[in-house]
Amino acid sequence: MTRHVALFAYPDCQLLDVSGPWQVFASANALSPQPLYQLTLVADAVGPVATNGGLAVHATHTYHQLTHLLPLDTLLVAGGSGVMQQREIAPVKQVLCEVAPEVRRLGSICSGAFLLAAAGLLDGCRVTTHWRHAQQLAEEYPALRVELDALYIESNGRYTSAGVTAGIDLALSLVEADHGADLAGRVARELVVFLQRPGGQSQFSEILRHQQEAGPLRRLLDQLHADPSIDHGLESMAELMAVSPRHLTRLFRRHLNTTPGAYLTQLRLEQARLALLNARENLSLERLAQRWRLGGAEQLRRQFQRYYGVSPSVYRQRFASSHTDSLQESTPCL
Repeated sequence: MTRHVALFAYPDCQLLDVSGPWQVFASANALSPQPLYQLTLVADAVGPVATNGGLAVHATHTYHQLTHLLPLDTLLVAGGSGVMQQREIAPVKQVLCEVAPEVRRLGSICSGAFLLAAAGLLDGCRVTTHWRHAQQLAEEYPALRVELDALYIESNGRYTSAGVTAGIDLALSLVEADHGADLAGRVARELVVFLQRPGGQSQFSEILRHQQEAGPLRRLLDQLHADPSIDHGLESMAELMAVSPRHLTRLFRRHLNTTPGAYLTQLRLEQARLALLNARENLSLERLAQRWRLGGAEQLRRQFQRYYGVSPSVYRQRFASSHTDSLQESTPCL
C-alpha cells in the first residue's frame, strides 16, 4: 500500500523542516522495490515557496486542495519564522481543521506546532518544539502540555518534533512504524544519520550551553573538561578559583543554574555516553561508572535514564551500531 504524505510549506518556512522529512520518505521509496510513499508539497499557491534561508521549494498543490487529496495518511506542517504569520490566517486554520479528522497522522516540525496549536488541533496533547520556542508555546497555548526538551512526541494521534534534524528523527520513526526497523535503518545509513534517536532524548547538549554562559567560571570549566575523571572535590574547585566553597556554589547558581557537583556529574555522563559508542572497548556499565566516578552500574543507569530519557543499553543498541557501520563504511576513504 502506498501511503500519501503531504508537507505544508509557506513563505519563510525552514528549508530543512521540509527537505529533511521529505528525503526520509523519498529514500524509503528508493530503497524499496515499489513506491511506499506518495509525496505532495502544499502551500498557499502552486509554484516556488521562498524558505527563510533564501532557497525556494516548489509546491504542486495549494492548501485549499488538501480536501481533494484525501484520504491522506500523514500531514506534516513545517516550522520557520513564517509560521507566526500563518497562524493568523483563518482559511489556513479552517482547512487544517477540516482535514484533520481524515488524516491518520497529523504533525509538525519545529515551530510548526504553533500553527496546529492556533487551530486548536493540539489541545490536551503532550507536545514539543524547538527548545528556543518551547516556553512561548506553553505560555500562549495553556491547553497544551509542552515538554521542553524532547526530540519528538506522539500524543493522541498528533506528532510534534523539535527543530530541524529532529524532523528527520520523527520521519524515521514513522517509516519504522510503517515498514519496520530494517528499512528505517537502511534509510538512516543512506542519509548518514543516526538510526533514529529516541524521542525522549535531550535536544541539545546542556554542557555546551553551560560553556557559553560560564562567565567567570570558564577557567574552572576548562579544567573540568580537560579530565572529568579526576577527583574534583568542591574544596579543590574553590581553591582553583580562589574563592570559598560557598561562594563557588553561588557562582554556579548565578551563571549556570546548577551546583558544582551536578555540573560535574553531567560532564561525566557525557563522557560515559560517548564511551558507549566505542565498539572497540565495549565496556560494561560497571567499568564505565568506575572510570567516570559515577558510582556503580545501577547508579549510572538511573542517572543516564534521568538525563537522556533512555537507558544506557537502549542508547548503545540504537547508536553504537550506526556509529560502527559509519566507521566501517568510511574506512576505505581514510
